[in-house]
Amino acid sequence: MSTSPIEVLVVDDDAGDVLMIEEALSAHEVPSRLHVVSDGVEALSFLRREDPHADAPRPQLILLDLNMPRMDGREVLAAVKSDEELRSIPVVVLTTSALDEDVLRSYELRANAFVTKPVDLDQFTTIVQQIESFYGRTARLPH
Repeated sequence: MSTSPIEVLVVDDDAGDVLMIEEALSAHEVPSRLHVVSDGVEALSFLRREDPHADAPRPQLILLDLNMPRMDGREVLAAVKSDEELRSIPVVVLTTSALDEDVLRSYELRANAFVTKPVDLDQFTTIVQQIESFYGRTARLPH
C-alpha cells in the first residue's frame, strides 16, 4: 500500500456535493489531495495544464459529475478517453442521475465506474470512501 496521497480531481458544479466529498475524504484513512473544478471546460484546462492550471498535478483519479454548465461530464469523459495523454486516468462518474441511458453512455465513453450519488449524507460519505479505498488501496494507479 502506498502512503503517498493520491491526486484526485473532482469535477462538480454543486458546492454542497463538493463539500461532502471533501469531508468524506478528509475523514478517511486513505490519504488524498483534492483538486476541484466546477465545469468541464475548467476540467480540461486543469488536465491539459493550461492557464491558470499550468502547475496542476496529474490526477490519478477523476470524480466526474455529468450535469454541469458550459461542458457536461459526458463531453469531458469523451475528451479524456480520446486523449492519448489522459486516457489512462481512471474516471468515476459520480452523479445524481440513475438513468439507464446515462449509465450506458458513460460506459460506452469508457468510464471506469458509474455511481449514483445517494441522497442520504451517511450513504454519500460511505460511497465516496469506498471509491477512494478501492482506487487508493486496492487498485494500482498510473503515475
